[in-house]
Amino acid sequence: MEATILHADLDAFYASVEQLLDPRLRGKPIAVGGGVVLAASYEAKAFGVQSGMSGRNARQLCPRLIFVRGHFSEYQRLGDAAIKIVGDYTPLIERMSIDEAFADVAGCTHLFGPPAEIARKIRRRVRIELGLPISVGVARTKHLAKIASQVAKPDGLVVVDPLTELDFLHDLPVGLMWGVGPVTQVRLAEVGVRTIGQLAKMPGRSLERLLGSAAGEKLAALSWNRDPREIITRRRARSAGAQSALGLKPADETVYGPALRHLADRIGARLRAKSLSGRTVGVRVRFADLRAVTRSVTFDTPISATAVLAEVAEGLVRAVLAQHSLEPKISLLAIRVSHLTKDTNSQLALPLGRNDDGRRGTEGGVMRYTADRAVDIIRERFGWEAIGYGSVMLSSGRGVPDEFRVLAEQELP
Repeated sequence: MEATILHADLDAFYASVEQLLDPRLRGKPIAVGGGVVLAASYEAKAFGVQSGMSGRNARQLCPRLIFVRGHFSEYQRLGDAAIKIVGDYTPLIERMSIDEAFADVAGCTHLFGPPAEIARKIRRRVRIELGLPISVGVARTKHLAKIASQVAKPDGLVVVDPLTELDFLHDLPVGLMWGVGPVTQVRLAEVGVRTIGQLAKMPGRSLERLLGSAAGEKLAALSWNRDPREIITRRRARSAGAQSALGLKPADETVYGPALRHLADRIGARLRAKSLSGRTVGVRVRFADLRAVTRSVTFDTPISATAVLAEVAEGLVRAVLAQHSLEPKISLLAIRVSHLTKDTNSQLALPLGRNDDGRRGTEGGVMRYTADRAVDIIRERFGWEAIGYGSVMLSSGRGVPDEFRVLAEQELP
């Protein structure tokens, strides 16, 4: 089989855009954000500055760090323009985020040349037409193409020959694999596994015993480049989620309450805009050591009301913190709503006024949904900041600007 899958990834995208817009920032350590680092340039990353880090910690690592607030409309424009250049060479594109996409060029080589040449053309055009660096990986599978683009950074191209792909893959750090986060990486290091090759050679079901059946089986397959996934040009929404990097804050209700209400506001608005609601609400809490804990609850009736989502999420987070009372700090919160269904006209649950928890089908649920839709209509006409819930809009210290959340949470075409 040929290596025809491309993974194109704009390098340090937000920071690179800021350096493009202001040439005085080029070559200097910069970070987009303020209270929380949203993105860092390679010059800042060299000092250990990372996305999600508090501004205070970032300045301690890099005293000469320059913070910029961000030009979010430019991120959207340039991200779309880069993906459009990829689309000039193939219609088979799976956009993963505002700054990265997979592409299958198998059917286009008679027009534009071999996959490696197509990748070079894409990189050249993005650099000349947009002024941005982009790294591209070319391989036989999506997983290996993504790894190749990571190896190619910054501003490079790596083409993996199918005849030597395992030689290339097995020498790389296990942390480059899809699905290996900091916690999994630590667990693997504890048993002496630091490269993908070492993981591939773990005997029997020892990997599944270490990481769980599903994760172990998946990583074992990927370590041998067994990845049958194809390019999906259109995705049906299976869930809606949002997360907030807090830096490093006390595990206190005064911190997680406003953050969760803000996330619920975002998710609820997105669901209602598509006439969707979901039966399962889940949260993720990440602690100071980057270990994350998830909890979820599934209801009989679907939910999309902002206040209900916030209340359910707060209850789940309180339960997580009660079970981890020795953890004094949290670094990230996330909410995800799944088991989505299209909204339909539903009868009120009977008897009214009893067990009225505000979910769909209850009297309180109808009132909350009606209030939410009124807010949505005003925002559609006058903008997001025109109206909102007082507990959200008046809360201080929302480290991530709303414009950045919109970019990160949008459903991409």
